[in-house]
Amino acid sequence: MTELVIRALTENDTALFTSLPDPGLVGRAAFGHTYAPVHEGGEYRPDWTWVALRDGKVVARAAWWGGSGDETPKALDWFDFAEGEDEAAVRLLRTAPLRTEYSLLAPPGWRDRPETRAAGEARIAAAEAAGLRHLVDRFRYEWTTACGLPERPGRLTFRAEPDDAVIRDVVRRTHQGTLDAHDRRNIAELGPDAAVDEFMGFLEWLPSPRAWWKLAYTDGEPVGIQVPAHNPVGPCVGYIGVLPEQRGHGYAYDLLVECTHDLVAEGATWIAAATDQGNHPMAANFAKAGYPITQERVDLVPPQSD
Repeated sequence: MTELVIRALTENDTALFTSLPDPGLVGRAAFGHTYAPVHEGGEYRPDWTWVALRDGKVVARAAWWGGSGDETPKALDWFDFAEGEDEAAVRLLRTAPLRTEYSLLAPPGWRDRPETRAAGEARIAAAEAAGLRHLVDRFRYEWTTACGLPERPGRLTFRAEPDDAVIRDVVRRTHQGTLDAHDRRNIAELGPDAAVDEFMGFLEWLPSPRAWWKLAYTDGEPVGIQVPAHNPVGPCVGYIGVLPEQRGHGYAYDLLVECTHDLVAEGATWIAAATDQGNHPMAANFAKAGYPITQERVDLVPPQSD
């Protein structure tokens, strides 16, 4: 078999990326996303886009994504390969000098259909062979105005908190006993304080106002935090967190409803959100608030030292 050539693209040959056919069963193509480089008005940098070529033909490809001001990529968005080129895909990920989380997007119930299951599991197996490990499966939701605005329960009061130290303390406390796999990983591998640093860095990275963040109270006692936000694509539920001593009262639902109202007040007609599939209480809250599942997501992560 002809030797592979593995390299990043340049601004002159980004069309190579789209030369590999994609049946659109899983991955970003399954949801109508297209690859376009930044210099053509898209989201992807050629130097963060890598291909494996055999006889000049693309047999595997990977594209990492980052915000316009990011010096390193945030995520591996695209990763696929031609039939029988699993090993080329593994070598591609091992060769490219970029290490981020890989999120495989898939339609709801994808494991119940043979074609989507085979396509998804092939990409997961290649990513794992390249050194990534499965972290968690997640649900992705998208509320729209057609879903109806859930009524506020009226049990809590909300107010903005300008003091970052207060916010950090609340976040640190909501991390105690969290069911979120990403937070649990960061706490275990970085420690509680560094995990808060990581989380706060994410909130500050989001292109939405700090003034939107709100703490919740009942009878003057803090309950938790809700963060209406915009990610680079649009409005989203940035964070919902309840303090350990306030759990068991269903307050996460109140926080989610308030977050939804806040975003709608800022003009949102649709809102993205996500939670771990194993976080059954939060999944139930999304269902109760009228958020339908639009995607499933499989998150694989590199070793923390990378």
